[in-house]
Amino acid sequence: MAKILFVMTGADHWTLADGERHPTGYWGEEFAAPYRALTAAGYEVVVATPGGVVPTVDQASLAPHLNGGQQGADAVVALLDEAEVLRRPIRLADVDPADYAAVFYPGGHGPMEDLSGDAESARVITETLDSGRPLALVCHGVAALLATETPDRVSPLHGYQVTGFTRNEETQTGLADRARWLLQDRLVALGVRFSEGDAWAPHVVTDRNLITGQNPASSARLAATLVERLGTGA
Repeated sequence: MAKILFVMTGADHWTLADGERHPTGYWGEEFAAPYRALTAAGYEVVVATPGGVVPTVDQASLAPHLNGGQQGADAVVALLDEAEVLRRPIRLADVDPADYAAVFYPGGHGPMEDLSGDAESARVITETLDSGRPLALVCHGVAALLATETPDRVSPLHGYQVTGFTRNEETQTGLADRARWLLQDRLVALGVRFSEGDAWAPHVVTDRNLITGQNPASSARLAATLVERLGTGA
């Protein structure tokens, strides 16, 4: 059975401009929808985090109004409870991207705290891009691309078309004015071509072997795009 690597944040907070530690982690739907689609397609999911720490779900992501109602929220919680891979992650430093058919990064504000500057994550991203195997990231998980910038401010992502959580969407969360930096601004500074869809609506961009999704609502569409490219894993 072919394997898919989920690289996930190990952070349980996001440090704001005033030093406040805003509670966060990974976003439930952004793990659940791709996990469901990829395992249904016959793939084994392996989770990796910095230091091998067990990832923390952002409790806000489990609210009924963010999951289409109580039934949707209950389904996400049930999947997270059943997904044993979340409780036995491997260390990101031990990852060989060649062992996996694709690499996927869920979001949540957690990646803004750790993966945006993680050298091992940057290694996984660069090696996966170079290999031609699919690399997929959604929402704030796209912040992991920022770690690929070298000391002379060059990134292998220069010129790629990507999307991610937008300035407009962050403003609507009420956190934009309190953030040390915003994802859209940093991605543009990295040299990518940023594609912005309607706020909170599904928007997925594919450029070569890079697949990015804008927000939580993009998770299922991104997963379908990834499965279509990969085929079945059996």
